[in-house]
Amino acid sequence: MGMVRSHLWFAERGHEAAQFYVSVVPRSRITRVQRAPAGVPDVAEGEPFVVELEMDGHAVTILTAGPQFTPDEAFSFVLGVDTQEEVDHYWDALVAGGGVHSQCGWLKDRYGVSWQVVPTALDEIMSRPDAAGVARATQAMLGMQKLEIAPLEAAYARG
Repeated sequence: MGMVRSHLWFAERGHEAAQFYVSVVPRSRITRVQRAPAGVPDVAEGEPFVVELEMDGHAVTILTAGPQFTPDEAFSFVLGVDTQEEVDHYWDALVAGGGVHSQCGWLKDRYGVSWQVVPTALDEIMSRPDAAGVARATQAMLGMQKLEIAPLEAAYARG
């Protein structure tokens, strides 16, 4: 059996997106670029057609094949980080150049792909035994775009 991988369809600029992703996500690399043969609809012969990459060990294939399908929020990459500085860094990097802020830690990058930048503190807070504190932290999270660890901790601690 082969490995499970994510597969994304881009109308255009898939190779550019792959280059962007490996520049932002540590331990990432493009592993293969297949050029389009003659006769592929919506793709010029010789242009990057299928790009395979690894993002921190996660296999991803990007197909650039015209506007028949577009990314939406039903799919997202989750980028788990440890500190607020990392949240800020990756959030800013991923929305740069035309990305869009969403809420609860979600954003869309300039290529229309959704990401969640999630600090490990969120899972830790949400796993604590005080249900009322978890509910307060959840309400705080629902009002955020980029996740902020200190306000989540403060919301949990209010009694």
